[in-house]
Amino acid sequence: MNKVILMGRLTKDPEIRYSQNAEPVCISKFTLAVDRRFKKDGEPDADFILCVAFRRTAEMMERYVKKGMMIAVCGSLSVRSFDDNAGQRRWITEVTVDEVSFAESRAAFEARMSRIGNSGGGGDYNPAPQQPSAPPEGFSAITQSIDEDDDLPF
Repeated sequence: MNKVILMGRLTKDPEIRYSQNAEPVCISKFTLAVDRRFKKDGEPDADFILCVAFRRTAEMMERYVKKGMMIAVCGSLSVRSFDDNAGQRRWITEVTVDEVSFAESRAAFEARMSRIGNSGGGGDYNPAPQQPSAPPEGFSAITQSIDEDDDLPF
């Protein structure tokens, strides 16, 4: 099983690019600073993990995620090789991200950013609306409330 779950802060805004395929694919690369559980001599310490996301996950990263935000990612560990400009074989280990979740509220992020003197990230940050959306095709919305006195089948 190859499953990675990390929570940390972005070290900078995600780098976004699109593949050159007939149908371009969105690719997001970013580094996540993940605090270590045990600290040396009481000093804070972190690992800087390279991450890459594709398609809709990458598009979400482009629109909603900014430097300094605390996020949680789930994915798998990938090891690949490439030849550098000098023709030497290099190896890179990164997390291929499948899911991204916000690990702090927008208000907490903006408050923290204002304390350290940055603009609150504002910009394009527009979280999903709180209003319920229409149910998917083939489903209907629940319109009745369930009271404690109602008979439930379980």
